[in-house]
Amino acid sequence: MVTVPCQEIVWDIIPAIQAALAAELVSLGVSQIQVAKYLSLAPSAVSQYLSGKRGYRIVFDDEIKEVIAKLAEEIKSGSVTDDDLAAKFCVICRSLRGCSECSSSPE
Repeated sequence: MVTVPCQEIVWDIIPAIQAALAAELVSLGVSQIQVAKYLSLAPSAVSQYLSGKRGYRIVFDDEIKEVIAKLAEEIKSGSVTDDDLAAKFCVICRSLRGCSECSSSPE
């Protein structure tokens, strides 16, 4: 059976980004309820991300971890709109997939 890139993105990449972002936000003192609101997730999903039941299939390199840490700080400070957040997820996803046209980093 053929696995299309979108399938990998939905099953593995997006959950891994959400898990890392949730963990980073919690480490910054954000409550799980607030993390759920920021990321448009159910609180139970945040709990599963934090416990390693979801989003655990990908281990990020240091560069991606730094991007996620910076994004978490921006989310906490309120300087990221929903559109900005979606665009930054796309940049992270493209970077993880080795996309040649994704040399720009989220700002």
